[in-house]
Amino acid sequence: MNPYVLTLLLMSLGLGTTLTFMSSHWLLAWMGLEINTLAIIPLMAQKHHPRAVEATTKYFLIQATGAAMILFAASTNAWIMGQWDINHMSHPLTSAMAMTALALKVGLAPLHLWLPEVLQGITITTGLILSTWQKLAPLALIMQTANFTHPLLLTTLALSSTLIGGWGGLNQTQLRKILAYSSIAHLGWMILMSQMAPQMTLIALVTYIVMTSAAFLTLNNINCTKTITLASAWTKAPTMAALTCLILLSLGGLPPLTGFLPKWLIIQELASQGLALTATVIALTALISLFFYLRLTYAVTLTLSPQTSYATTPWRIQAKQSTLALSLATISATCLLPITPTIFTLLT
Repeated sequence: MNPYVLTLLLMSLGLGTTLTFMSSHWLLAWMGLEINTLAIIPLMAQKHHPRAVEATTKYFLIQATGAAMILFAASTNAWIMGQWDINHMSHPLTSAMAMTALALKVGLAPLHLWLPEVLQGITITTGLILSTWQKLAPLALIMQTANFTHPLLLTTLALSSTLIGGWGGLNQTQLRKILAYSSIAHLGWMILMSQMAPQMTLIALVTYIVMTSAAFLTLNNINCTKTITLASAWTKAPTMAALTCLILLSLGGLPPLTGFLPKWLIIQELASQGLALTATVIALTALISLFFYLRLTYAVTLTLSPQTSYATTPWRIQAKQSTLALSLATISATCLLPITPTIFTLLT
């Protein structure tokens, strides 16, 4: 892709998200979401592969549907309540409609079916943008409208996302689909706290972005997209294979890695709010997610592939990319748990 076009598209991505962040009017927020969608579509389709074109088409249709639902909810709220302000989405019908539309745009279960298919069809770098940056604008709107949404709807979206995010990843061999289901599960943890403790949502979002960035950058570095190629990664990059295991276990939420931090704080907050049953259910769904992370770790460290790999396995990694972002993301994804009190103090 032409560097000038790439720069323009990346600046448009930043503009769309910033516009949604700063908006208090539904039309301005909708405009930011649309700029975001239109800016990432050329990045998704740049390979001109049929699978990439299919993923781009699916993504465009889903995002257009979500944007239309948001516009309909905002105009209905303006018609009933006389308010276009995001912080005055007080009618139960319009707030539920807006939350459903935002759940569709971000990929929450049961409106999640598009996300694994879209991530599977695009490159790892574009998948990184889709899994991190593209979540920010809808999540900002979710956090603003969560106070006007019925808690039962938020809890249903959260628990179904954590359950399906763990369950859907069990039978996958494609790493991008596994990371898509991981994204769905982590979003469930964020949505659960968006009403009662927004600072917990922020902590969970930051740690999710750090861990997902580390996972995508690692897979991009060792050029792995399937479990079978991940199993042979130790022959060409033993250090990266070991770090991959730590990052996957951090995504699963095992102590003493960074991924344990948001789960610990969220379960503690749920228990202190008297929601012991919800805390138990979401902790049990986290165990399902942990199983496929452990399965990947087992494939990397303790097994050889039982069948012939038809993927090209280079004997060493091509040093074509800067590893500064990968180093920072990996350190953050594995070593932040000891500074939990500092993070909690700063954000609360």
